[in-house]
Amino acid sequence: MTRSRGTRDRRLAWLLGSSSLANLGDGIAKVAFPLLAATTTRDPVLIAGLSAAQFLPWLLFALLAGALLDRVDRRKAIVLANVARAVVVGGMAALVLAGEVSIWLVYAGALLVGVAETVADSAANVLIPSVAGETGLESANSRLQATEIVGQSFLGGPVGSLTFAVFAAFPFVLTSSAFAIGAALLVAMAGSYRPRGKSRPATTLRADLADGLRWVGRNPLVLRLVVVAGSLSLITELAQAQLVLYALEDLGLSEATFGVFAFAGGIGGLAGAAVASRLLARFRQRTVLAVSVAVAGLAIGGMGFSPVPALSATLFGLFAAAVVIGNVMLATARHRLVPGELLGRVIGVWRTVVWGALPAGALLGGLLTELLGSTSATFVVSGALQLALACAALAAARRL
Repeated sequence: MTRSRGTRDRRLAWLLGSSSLANLGDGIAKVAFPLLAATTTRDPVLIAGLSAAQFLPWLLFALLAGALLDRVDRRKAIVLANVARAVVVGGMAALVLAGEVSIWLVYAGALLVGVAETVADSAANVLIPSVAGETGLESANSRLQATEIVGQSFLGGPVGSLTFAVFAAFPFVLTSSAFAIGAALLVAMAGSYRPRGKSRPATTLRADLADGLRWVGRNPLVLRLVVVAGSLSLITELAQAQLVLYALEDLGLSEATFGVFAFAGGIGGLAGAAVASRLLARFRQRTVLAVSVAVAGLAIGGMGFSPVPALSATLFGLFAAAVVIGNVMLATARHRLVPGELLGRVIGVWRTVVWGALPAGALLGGLLTELLGSTSATFVVSGALQLALACAALAAARRL
């Protein structure tokens, strides 16, 4: 038992190490791409459209990626996806150095990176039960969330903005390197990570996709959680897609300090990951979910009323903490409710809804900002809708 536990710990460490580097690359890219886009246009719809382009692959390919992950070695899938991301972002760096950048090339790069991300991120989530075991799910999910927060907000945001201020290609070079090293780390993780379900006759990919959709449709609790998670993604993205314009225009921050502002979100998210497993051990899951959504709504809505950068950064950190706690709860419930042989497909369905809602939320956020005349007003609307969703979440998760 000790030997098995030690093996699991080592495998989890390899997975978390690779995820840390990949998330660092994601974090740098998610600041660098909007900043690069802002050098070509200040149109709020086009800026929001970039966020939509980054997340559109989840709507188009998450189902297919999930079905494939129930057929192949999940570790190898992450390696190949990270290599692909390294090549694409490296090509973007070359274009920036050559001075051949347009908003449409930025869109194309974001789309291609997003396609590979559907495979890499889904596979990392599917791998968690294999490397952590049933008793370690809360802790492993919290740690995976922590790698995402540290990489994407705590480090990635400041590194992306500061290196962009040095010269525009710098953050893209770092991102490409992070993806490449992350892929190399997983090569060292021993073992086979093909799905181990009940033996069944060979089926077509279309049949596998139908099985995943059917299973979700026949499980009312999982279906309700998918709807809540998708609604939350759409509503929060109304504001988050406008974050760069909120910081640059409403708060008057510079491009360099925008990453420092995002640093507050990293701190808050890291704090949320640190306490999530303890909250889930002490309180009912439905209570944790509803309260986290309500706190996120209060924080993001409060940012809309704040003209002070320090207060806005504090509220952004509180928002990030609440979102992470809710995400850990949902991921743990998903791992416990879904059979292992179906996990890839169900995560594909889940992420198609959740991540697919982000482009719609981003575009609606841009249109809402144009209609209302400021990003701050969009933040207030997003916060009010999240408070309403918290009440719905309490009812939807009643059987947890």
